[in-house]
Amino acid sequence: MPYRLSASLSAHANDVKAVASPTNDLILSASRDSTAIAWTRSAQSSFSQESVLKAGQNYVNSVAYLPPAPGAPQGYAVTGGQDSVINIYALPCPKGEPSFSLLGHKHNVCALHTTEDGTIISGSWDNTAKVWKDFKLLYDLVGHQQAVWAVLAIDGGQFLTGSADNTIKLWKQHKNVRTYPGHTQAVRGLALITDIGFASCSNDSEIRIWTMEGDCVYTLSGHTNFVYSLSVLSNGDIVSSGEDRTVRIWRDGECAQSIVHPGISVWSVSTMPNGDIVTGCSDKVVRVFSASEERWASAEEQKAFDDAVAAQALPKDQVGDVKKSDLPGPEALTQPGKKAGEVKMIRRDDNVEAHQWDSATATWQKIGDVVDAVGSGRKQLYKGREYDYVFDVDVQEGVPPLKLPYNANENPYTAAQRFLEANDLPLSYLDEVVRFIEKNTAGATIGSSTQFSDPYTGASRYQAAPAASAPSGADYSDPFTGASRYRGAAATSPPPPATPPVSTGGDPWTGVSRYTASNATSPVTFPQPAKPTLGNVIPVRTPLSFRQAHVSAMQAKLYQFDQALRNEISTGYLAMYPQELNLIEETFTYLTQAVSHPLDPPSKKLTHNHIDAIIQLLERWPQSQLFPLMDLSRLVLAFCPTAYLDPALRARFFAALFKGAGWHDPWSTPLPKSRETNLLFLFRSLANVFQDGTTLTDGAWAQEILDTLGGIPYPVLTNSLRVSLATILFNVSCTGLRENLSSAVRDRLVGLVLEILQSEKTEGEAAYRALVALGDIAFAAKEQGRPLSAEQQATARQVLSILPTTFTESRVRDVSKEVAALL
Repeated sequence: MPYRLSASLSAHANDVKAVASPTNDLILSASRDSTAIAWTRSAQSSFSQESVLKAGQNYVNSVAYLPPAPGAPQGYAVTGGQDSVINIYALPCPKGEPSFSLLGHKHNVCALHTTEDGTIISGSWDNTAKVWKDFKLLYDLVGHQQAVWAVLAIDGGQFLTGSADNTIKLWKQHKNVRTYPGHTQAVRGLALITDIGFASCSNDSEIRIWTMEGDCVYTLSGHTNFVYSLSVLSNGDIVSSGEDRTVRIWRDGECAQSIVHPGISVWSVSTMPNGDIVTGCSDKVVRVFSASEERWASAEEQKAFDDAVAAQALPKDQVGDVKKSDLPGPEALTQPGKKAGEVKMIRRDDNVEAHQWDSATATWQKIGDVVDAVGSGRKQLYKGREYDYVFDVDVQEGVPPLKLPYNANENPYTAAQRFLEANDLPLSYLDEVVRFIEKNTAGATIGSSTQFSDPYTGASRYQAAPAASAPSGADYSDPFTGASRYRGAAATSPPPPATPPVSTGGDPWTGVSRYTASNATSPVTFPQPAKPTLGNVIPVRTPLSFRQAHVSAMQAKLYQFDQALRNEISTGYLAMYPQELNLIEETFTYLTQAVSHPLDPPSKKLTHNHIDAIIQLLERWPQSQLFPLMDLSRLVLAFCPTAYLDPALRARFFAALFKGAGWHDPWSTPLPKSRETNLLFLFRSLANVFQDGTTLTDGAWAQEILDTLGGIPYPVLTNSLRVSLATILFNVSCTGLRENLSSAVRDRLVGLVLEILQSEKTEGEAAYRALVALGDIAFAAKEQGRPLSAEQQATARQVLSILPTTFTESRVRDVSKEVAALL
């Protein structure tokens, strides 16, 4: 018989993050509403709420069960959560207060498992797992590089752990005796498989079956997004749940049934001894499904569940680019599907419906209506303007949410920057807000294998930085959720935007190092004039740099790409040679210290050999995999200026960077994401070349850079690229305040600055940086007795008269007057 709805248990006020079902008559659930609930089955076969377990105000993210013991004849409920404490409740627990609390973890406890002998194993964002016996710490399992998302006690002395570092480890007592590589993203769930070994699931959307000796026997593919949880039925069938709204039942290596839920994230799945399946979902509901007809819910309840699933709106960009006129009508549903989970779209009148094949019942099940991807075609008003989306963003408990407006056709970074600036929030949250926007404008993923994208590349999921580097007091919303809110840190005293922190920090919810590009669009806070008097702002002598970085994550991404090249016969020759690998390793070692201790750089400097190794890789690696190398170059140019002093080496380095950014490829709009990313790192790299210690000597190499930059059609650049380009020109203008630029360099610089000021109509930060660059040029011309040509002055005056009407900010108006006075 197929699995059908047996019960829906509604009492939680937020996502149900974990469920456990140790007996046929007991369910434990944990939620972001800060509670766990014990549900018991009554004589009438229905479940009811027996105890609400609450030890604080933080999310409860994991739950497990300990069997009966003296003092707890019905056993214990074990919970872990955001406060890093493991709480143990003797059941029943009418007061809802813990009998024991286990202290030791330093961060969120996101995974729990127990054994019949009372052993508890816990996993945490602090990168460790801990084993507890008799409510005391027995072992510390230290070895993972990132958060431990999954734990499994094989017995009282052997344990498995899965981590956001993509590995699984086997432990005997406290010793790591085997590591299982294979998953390409965070490992989220583990389950024992009788007579084989164990199963694992991952954010890479795959389920792997392993022997204990480390062999991957086979892989189950079918989920179209993150797979969060696993359980095993008594008959050996595997049950999985994930971010694609489904619970899937796997039999003999195939998906036998897919149960769609009316919520994006099915966070957890558990199985009962009688074969029933329990799920916890982001729609706040615990559900029980049964293959036994006598335990099925009433026809009315089943219909209500099916209707809730069918009522889901699925953005059409998530189910493929289709023309409504090309779709078949309802008659297409008379043809059986080819496999469980197959999705078919049909046209019914003026609507498009998505249906999924349920092989267990041999029927098509409606799973939603396909709508326009942009807000279902309905605009929302905010401050008198129409937007596709207006999100609520919680920044502090007890404070009304802030509004984040966003249009689907704009760069998420622009919207995120605008939001942070408008609310005086730290720019270190830029990437977090971008990920939130991209997540919540994507809709449910149905019918195709779609993963979250790097905001720059569109490639593998953009990973967040370790929890240890998160800003103090942060209360983030989990990026694995389909929820509609992002919780930033309480911004009681945000740092000034002009001085973003060295480390951008990151989202502790992933536990994975984020390879993050630094804040390219961050506005520069130049001194603001008190009144438009000569000398209030101009000259600005200090160049800007892009030095902040997460070096270890950058290194991990680079090595990941290298391994991918090495593993393929057709690309193996592109991988790093041993000598190159050594030089790259030394480069990362140097930069790790230089970034973390900028005032105390390493004594052993990088040499031309290190630069040559980077150039070799830039010249031969595929463009889609160049971005960590491009970003590495950005840091090398900023922190190691003596390594590329040789003119010939410097010319090769710059040529390789331009080639890596696809500079000579045809320009088109929009730019491919990989190219946009590499261009961004190219511009940042060049901005880092022109710093306080830079001297141009004859200026030939600087002129070559400016000449090359002059070949780009400005309108094709995104806003972040425009700001970075303007930063290069501003930095060159700072150099012109320290030394006399050659006439050729200055003329080229003036031409590029004026082109930006004439062309820019929307990106105020790019215009302002170019405006200040023009001011520096005019100041240097006057101070050095080298006035600009009559034509340059005339064009500049014309630009300065128009600019304040295009950008009405007071800073643009005031500095325009100041620059005009210098001409």
